[in-house]
This record gives sequence, structure tokens and C-alpha cells, in this order.
Amino acid sequence: MNLDTKLHKRADEGNPVRVGIIGAGKFGSMFLSQAGHHPGYHVLGIADLSIDRTKAALRRVGWSDDQFTAKDAASAYRDGTTWLTEDADALIAADGLEVIIDATGSPAAGLRFALKAIEHGRHIVMVNVEADVLAGPLLAKRAEAAGLVYSMAYGDQPALISEMVDWARAIGLPVTCAGKGTKYLPIYHHVTPDDVWHHYGLTPEQAQAGGMNPQIFNSFLDGTKSAIEMAAVSNACDLVPQDCGLQFPACGVDDLPRLLCPRESGGILDRKGTVEVVSSLERDTRPVFRDLRWGVYVTFEAPSDYVARCFNEYGLLTDPSGQYSTMYKPYHLIGLELGISVASAALRGEATGTSRAWSGDAVATAKRDLKPGEMLDGEGGYTVYGKLMPALTSKSRNALPIGLAHHLKIKRPVAMDQTLTWDDVEFDAKDPAIAFRKEMEATFG
Repeated sequence: MNLDTKLHKRADEGNPVRVGIIGAGKFGSMFLSQAGHHPGYHVLGIADLSIDRTKAALRRVGWSDDQFTAKDAASAYRDGTTWLTEDADALIAADGLEVIIDATGSPAAGLRFALKAIEHGRHIVMVNVEADVLAGPLLAKRAEAAGLVYSMAYGDQPALISEMVDWARAIGLPVTCAGKGTKYLPIYHHVTPDDVWHHYGLTPEQAQAGGMNPQIFNSFLDGTKSAIEMAAVSNACDLVPQDCGLQFPACGVDDLPRLLCPRESGGILDRKGTVEVVSSLERDTRPVFRDLRWGVYVTFEAPSDYVARCFNEYGLLTDPSGQYSTMYKPYHLIGLELGISVASAALRGEATGTSRAWSGDAVATAKRDLKPGEMLDGEGGYTVYGKLMPALTSKSRNALPIGLAHHLKIKRPVAMDQTLTWDDVEFDAKDPAIAFRKEMEATFG
């Protein structure tokens, strides 16, 4: 409750929280739009594959050119300006840096940069949830051993859900289910970048003019991002995915406690203590009344009849029995809220959600019939989508994680909607990302 006070104290001492960010895309740009509005933050440097693209992003969010004139990290530190570089390793190693933000979206790159940050003693804010789900539990373990914070990104849904779960448990309310809303229909699993814009109500020309990446946007639509984010929540909150993964029920906020409780209590869940994503569309495409498309929620159970009476007395929405209730947040502000993670790591030594166990996994699933010789193209592409499953199930099936389904060659036929396994693809076991994932599985499996 006092981050603002702590940030102002650091500013008054002439020692703002110095942060570096890798990736100047949408999430990173949203953070950069806010960082200059508080004296407690100093963006020491920004690393991106294109400095011209970084400059354009900074100008778009309101930075003036004299704010990013630093020739190197030392001059940025001295002058309070920002250094732009294409060398992420050099940024991580820069003297005075406290927190590094990975906003790249590349699972393999995220692992490498996080390990480099730990080597140099930097706290890590992992916007790159793809990397977190691939091997976050092991990254968090390495960071903790080094006395560092490894954190989810506040503003993104997994961190906000984790906060709500923590709130419920801290006041003694057993968590039944946690999750988010999205726009979902079963046909979306097979959408490709070629036809994604139709489902967003855009033309390809409009999307191109807006600088929108069709594969990234398709990963949100085809269910991959939901699988990844719910795996992250599972791992951060010790929640076990349902055996079926995600059901994506059409559900408005008024029906959350009624639907998101166990089947024996009239709901749809396999078990208590799980995750689920609710759709803002009925299966016939009608909009859901009072949908939660942009929000997050947690359902919880009254531990006694007295607490159930309190639910009723204070107007909480409940299921018909009165035993299950819900809290929800209708919106999330993505990168605009990211400073909470940066400040929490630097000033409190606390994460805004972190992977503690390997409970859930997001695995590669064939988007169509795949033939030997074809190359996988990762999240939101033409070949695979991500599906949530319990980690133990993933391990027993030898499932291929969606975060590693990049540039791997199919070596035997895989039917549409079938889970891919390591036996279905050619891979190099010595690849650093693959080796680190295998070490994570061995450590936590």
C-alpha cells in the first residue's frame, strides 16, 4: 500500500529505481508511457533488435528526443537519460541496473536473458509468460538462491489473478477456481494468421496500418494464450488444471460462482483448486450478458455456515447454496500497470506472482493434420495451438511444450487436435532452451 511513498523517497535521495527493458513492443511501450510520470523510476536502457523501432515507439508514447540521447549506460546513469541499444546482454550487465524486464515474447530468449540477469544480480520481471510457462519454476528457484526476485508482470492477467488468489487465501477463504475472461468459440483453435483479422472485425490493411502482428494476435484468439496464462497461474498458485484442460464456458459475472464450482455442487469443474477461462460469447455467437472478456476472477468457498451468512449479508454473488462466491476485476491495464512489479521487486524484495511449482503445462496441439517434413511455427501460427493440461499428464505423455514448438521438423504424421510429443519431432537435446526445460522437468516433475 506504500509503493508510491517508497518510490518518492528513492527519488528524493537521488537514487531512483533503475530499470532496463528488453523489447519495445506493445507491452514495453505501455510501461514506457508511464515510467516518465513518476520520479521514482529511471529507465536506464532499452534493448531491442531495432533502435529505429524503439525511437518510433518512444515518440509514439510521448517521449521527447532529448530523453534518449545517452551514448552508453554510464552516461545514462550520470545524466538521468535513457540508452538505446540492440545488445540486450550489454544492457543486463550495465552498472547500476536493478531490475530487468523481459518483454520479448520469445521463450528461448526469455530463458537466456533471465539466466544472464541472475548472473549479474538483477531482479527479473518476466512479461514473457511464454518463457515463464516453459521453465519458470526453475528460473524462480535460481533467482531465489541468488537472493533475487523473479516476478510475473503486474497488469498482465496471471499476476492479477495471483494477487486475488493470495487475497482470498490470506483471509482464510479456500480457493475453488481462478481465471480470466476471453473471446472464445471452438472454431478459433484452427484459425491461422491468414484469416485472423476477420474475427477481430478488421481488414488486413487496417491491421497492417496499426502495426499489428497477425501471429501474435492469433495466439490470443486460438486459445494458445489462454492455455499459457492459465498454466502460469497454476504454477504460481498451486492450482491443478482440470483433466480436460479448459472448457471455456460462456459465463457472465453473475454466474461465476454458480458455474465455477465442482460438479457435485452444480458447477462444471472436475475438482476444487483449479483454473478456468470464461468466454464472452455463447456458442451460437451471441454476446454473453455482463461478460468478463477483459477481466479476472477468483471463486472461493465459505469455510463455515457463519461465513456463508456473511456472504449473504454483504451482498456477495453466490451459487444457489450460498457456499460459493466470487470476486472479480473487470479490466486489466497490461503494461500501464507494470511499474507495480518493478517497484515491488526493487523496494520490497517481493514478486507480484512467481512460479512455485510445476502444476500446469501448455502443450503443442496440431491445428491440422501434420505431415513428416513440415516445420512447426509456434504460438499463433499455422501448425499448432496451445492446450492446457496438468503437468503430471504432460510428463506422462511426453508432450511437447508449446514454447518449444518453433522450427522443429515433424518426423511422423500427427492428426488434427492431437497432442504432439517429443517423439513426433526432430530436436537437438543440447539446445540450451530444450536442455533447461528438461532440467526443469527433472527438478519439479
